[in-house]
Amino acid sequence: MRAFGQLIDSLYKAFMEKDLSMVEINPLVITSEGDLFALDAKVSYDDDAMFRHPTDAELRDYSQEDELEVAASKEGISYVRLDGDVGCMVNGAGLAMATMDTINKAGAAPANFLDVGGGADELKVSKAIQLMLSDDGVERVLVNVFGGILRCDVVARGIVDGYLNSSRKPKLVARLLGTNADQGKEILQNSDIDAVMVSTLGEVADAISSV
Repeated sequence: MRAFGQLIDSLYKAFMEKDLSMVEINPLVITSEGDLFALDAKVSYDDDAMFRHPTDAELRDYSQEDELEVAASKEGISYVRLDGDVGCMVNGAGLAMATMDTINKAGAAPANFLDVGGGADELKVSKAIQLMLSDDGVERVLVNVFGGILRCDVVARGIVDGYLNSSRKPKLVARLLGTNADQGKEILQNSDIDAVMVSTLGEVADAISSV
């Protein structure tokens, strides 16, 4: 029990000092002599805390990760690849959850989680769109943005640039609300993008169903 207590204490210290989100020992065995051995162990770091652990960051093996997720992380874009065919971009994790629920309600499935963040500029939005469109599984795109710090006209110009620099140009469903929403809609409507503008989540679901 004393050895087990020391093990738990060490695990807790490692968890806190390294900003880990998970520490797992499996299996932990007891030998016939009564000694404890961790035969296998895994840890997961909090990505947002890696800047505090530069030496540990060097251990990252990019070959074991999805190439699009790696490319997104290098651009500071929160991106997780999924199995659906609707590429979606939002600004905010809560809005992302509501957006993916809406996609599912429409009988479709999201191809990714992509949160461009509240402080993005046109270049970051463009890179996010290009990244999304580089996934061959994306057959249609949904942008759901509530403009605050991130203005809707900035989002729209970034979308246009992203489409312009992509070889694939699937149909776009866009919901732009908030700061400079009218300007953003006008930019998209005057572009060469095949876009459907909507205002509510209900309209989002209907548009996704019909695209």
